[in-house]
Amino acid sequence: MDNTQKAPKVMKESKNRIRVEFEDRTPLLERLKSKIFSVYFLTNVVWYAFRLVLMIGVSYVILFPFFSKIAGSFMSPSDFVDPTVCVIPKSPTLDIYKAIIRENGYFSAFFNTTLLSLSTALIQTFICTLVGYGLCKFKFKGNGLVMILVVVTMIVPHETIRLSMMMHFRYFDIGGVQGLNIPGLFKFVTGIFNGGFSNGLTLDLMDTFAPLLILSIFGLGFKNGLYIFMMRQFFTGVPDELEESAYVDGSNTFRTFFQIILPLSVPMMVTIFLFSFCWQWTDDFYTSVFFTGESVHLMPDILQIPESLKTAANYAAQALYHTAINNTCGIMIIFPLVILYLFCQKSLVQGIERSGIVG
Repeated sequence: MDNTQKAPKVMKESKNRIRVEFEDRTPLLERLKSKIFSVYFLTNVVWYAFRLVLMIGVSYVILFPFFSKIAGSFMSPSDFVDPTVCVIPKSPTLDIYKAIIRENGYFSAFFNTTLLSLSTALIQTFICTLVGYGLCKFKFKGNGLVMILVVVTMIVPHETIRLSMMMHFRYFDIGGVQGLNIPGLFKFVTGIFNGGFSNGLTLDLMDTFAPLLILSIFGLGFKNGLYIFMMRQFFTGVPDELEESAYVDGSNTFRTFFQIILPLSVPMMVTIFLFSFCWQWTDDFYTSVFFTGESVHLMPDILQIPESLKTAANYAAQALYHTAINNTCGIMIIFPLVILYLFCQKSLVQGIERSGIVG
């Protein structure tokens, strides 16, 4: 028999009663002294102060460049030669914003970029969801090979296919091979009326939205490999029992996809849409490949010095002033994306958490 006696446990009610009795019997000044000058309280104060100073320092390092660029966009040319002006302008003005809007065609670029980004983002979101679902839930020969090709599209440098994409859409044809002189659909049909395949015509899709829309429809648009991979990882967490129960009830594959899978995928689809929209909004690679003329004005095209501001500053401040103008162009480009993020940040975080690619 064990004769050792365990110490009686102090119940929560007893602790509360002791605390209440201590507060009733002890004066307020004594209670404050016992709390403030305790080691536990002082340790917490030092730890909180250290974290506060650390967070303020980190926030300053991260946010100061943005504040300085925003403040510089309101400076006049005289502020750049005034040694007393550091961040806050003495003579604030909106001349830079007015010149960018008036001379760089900001609103025209805004409308065209919105139309292009919205259309490609919607198409890519649906196509990548469909492809990711098929690669995850359907087992067929070549499934692994297709997934490898999807990953390859993520790692192949874009510059290596720049010329081939440009030539393909400049002389676009369905089913044709230019190197082997094999006519495609358009060249075959037009060649019949023009006296031979050699006289057949192709389509020139340059300086239109068609190349980007075609690439998005066939899952080869900007960053589509990443979107397909993210959707595939998301669908691995969807139980197979949901689909099996739908099949038992007589639902076919497409009905199951549209009525069961798509509603479950809304948070992830919102994330894909935001990624696609934002990256297409600021893309300057594909737009420089497919838009070689000045017929379509997009957001990257406003990143230039307006004519009226090229000689607005003296020689000493000209470099700083032109840098501020370029920074202002960048601010005006990303400002709509900041507004979009403020409204969609909750869905974006939820989609990233459910994507399965974060630890």
